[in-house]
Amino acid sequence: MTAVTAPAPASPAPGASRAPRAAASGRLAWLRERGMGASVLVSAISGGFGVLLVAVTGLLGAWLLADPFLAGGDTVIAVVAILSVLLVAVAMYVAAIVTANTFATIVAGRTRQIALLRLIGASARSQRAQIARQGLVVGAIGAVLGLIGGTAAAVALQRIADAAWGIDVDYSIVQPVLLAPAIIVALTTWAAAWAGSRRVLEVTPLAALSGAAPRTADEAAGRRPRRVAAIALFVLGAALLALGIVVGFVTPLGVVVAFFGGLASFTGLSLGATLVMPPLLRLSGRMFGRSAAARLASENALRYPERSSRMAIGVVMGVTLVTMFAVAAESVKGVIAASGGGEVSGEMARLLDSFSAVMMALVGVSAVIAAVGLVNLLTIGVVQRTRELGLLRALGLTGRQIRAMVLFEAAHITITSVVFGLLLGIAYGWAAAQSLLGSVPIPPLWLSPTFVLPGIPWLAVAGIVVATAALTLIAAVVPTRLATRVSPVEALAE
Repeated sequence: MTAVTAPAPASPAPGASRAPRAAASGRLAWLRERGMGASVLVSAISGGFGVLLVAVTGLLGAWLLADPFLAGGDTVIAVVAILSVLLVAVAMYVAAIVTANTFATIVAGRTRQIALLRLIGASARSQRAQIARQGLVVGAIGAVLGLIGGTAAAVALQRIADAAWGIDVDYSIVQPVLLAPAIIVALTTWAAAWAGSRRVLEVTPLAALSGAAPRTADEAAGRRPRRVAAIALFVLGAALLALGIVVGFVTPLGVVVAFFGGLASFTGLSLGATLVMPPLLRLSGRMFGRSAAARLASENALRYPERSSRMAIGVVMGVTLVTMFAVAAESVKGVIAASGGGEVSGEMARLLDSFSAVMMALVGVSAVIAAVGLVNLLTIGVVQRTRELGLLRALGLTGRQIRAMVLFEAAHITITSVVFGLLLGIAYGWAAAQSLLGSVPIPPLWLSPTFVLPGIPWLAVAGIVVATAALTLIAAVVPTRLATRVSPVEALAE
């Protein structure tokens, strides 16, 4: 008894010293789950992009204010600041949708685990709160990485600008304002995880007796409140877009109304993706032929519309944004050409092309976030379908056919998303140009209102198509390897 109650020695045993670390590692073991790493990457990209834009905007403002030969510096600073805020908001909007879709897919794969916890007394709200906390941790890690990376990039850019263009101003990059994008990213990721985990409330203890499966088309179509909200947002957004175009005939501020209309209408499309994407996927599925792999890929996209819609909507968003800015810039160039008698001067053309290239590069960050989301969701989908793929192998499909099926599935989703995104981008880009320039008189007749014809930059469209083809191949690399790694017996035993 004395030995039991004796005080512990001064130096703890090796096992005891490792116990706290093991407990902490166990609490964060979920970070190694498939999909969490990509979510951290999405948060880091959006946070770093926000930090970099805020720092560069401050540096540019200090430079303009310090140069006595630049007139109207305050106006330029205001325009650049507003543009920076809009670009950061767009990037975080895309990141929020990608993160919400990722967590929704992860929750779909945890259905049986959640149901078992419900069976032993855990409440749905506590499970959802736990997933939201995981989103906050993911967002905080990504925000810290983005803060460090964005600040380092801004410091390097300041030194490059000083060496190349002599932009040497008394401005410190490291300022408290840089914390704002990082904090917003962390909170946005937390909110996105909360939104993506809404299915937890629908999981019942009886689901523990069955496997984790995505909703079928009938189950997804039965969610009436979500459909009503999606349709209402889309109608409201379309009305605001039309109002912005009408207001644009009086003042360039119509573009502000059109901006909110585009945001609302695309949010409606995102919420109603299960209504919009399946018919489009059905049309594009016919182009892959009638082989077993092609038919299975097409049926997978249609049988579980939530899974395929989550993958598609991020790509649609990225393509729409890039195309929108390219079409808006081309349309502006067309208006300037009309005012100059049919052609744009060389200097003006170079200025417009440079501005368009910079804007597309900045918006391209949102496209990269969407691409990461596609790769991530496709990989998670393959991991969660291990049993299904094992059954197909057991029924006689070869590893080559399984790889072809996954590749067809990625191509099916990306091609459909690109075509739909191009159409949306052309529409949004024209609406932006029309609402901005509708009240500007154009020489030689100086007529107002001005009707802007949509300009389509075919070179940019070709670049988007090529980039999408590359994305399809990259997105299918990891999933195709995972799909053929597990033997049929091991897959069916899970």
